[in-house]
Amino acid sequence: MARSPSGSIRSLATVFAADVAITAISNAAEASVTAPGHGAAVGAVVQVVSGWALLTNRAYRVKTVVDANNLVLELADTSDSLLFPSGGGAGTGAVLRRVTTWVQLAQTMNHNTSGGEPQNTEFEYAESNVRFTLFQKFAPITRTFDVDADSISTPGYAAMRTLTARQSDTILRQVAKNGATTFLTCSLALNEEEKDANGIVVCGVSVNGKALSTRYAP
Repeated sequence: MARSPSGSIRSLATVFAADVAITAISNAAEASVTAPGHGAAVGAVVQVVSGWALLTNRAYRVKTVVDANNLVLELADTSDSLLFPSGGGAGTGAVLRRVTTWVQLAQTMNHNTSGGEPQNTEFEYAESNVRFTLFQKFAPITRTFDVDADSISTPGYAAMRTLTARQSDTILRQVAKNGATTFLTCSLALNEEEKDANGIVVCGVSVNGKALSTRYAP
């Protein structure tokens, strides 16, 4: 069933628990992670920093808590050992970052998204009269939106101001009215210079993705 973006709630992760070292990640349709003392509960959201390039910086929900040291990440598909070489996802520098505080963004408008589309290279062989296309990677994800300039006293505005100054990683969560949810690890920049957007005084925000979005059905 088609859905409208109207009424979607957007929030930013403003506080993370202390990083927890990842000592093992399995190759599975939904990866099992060993992170001693992870402190997560079912439904918690974590940013994964991993030796696997296709996994690192992605944000996932915790599907199952096996015990105090092991959990399962919902829809984190690491089953292809060619893309996720066994043992390569854990070790030095691999950590879980668990969100402990979300702050809702209020009075936002004019949301736009770019990037995420395949980037291809065209080439041809000298002896051929046909050109070929080769997929390389996905384009960087950028989201932009405006926020009512007079929302300056709201917690969401304050959170964006702080994250802009620090340029630290955060996670942008978007929840549609039907419960469909998207997580994007990102940094953002709030431009506090006022501008006119169709007769409304606003400030602009730019969101720069650090990985592909993770999407969950309602």
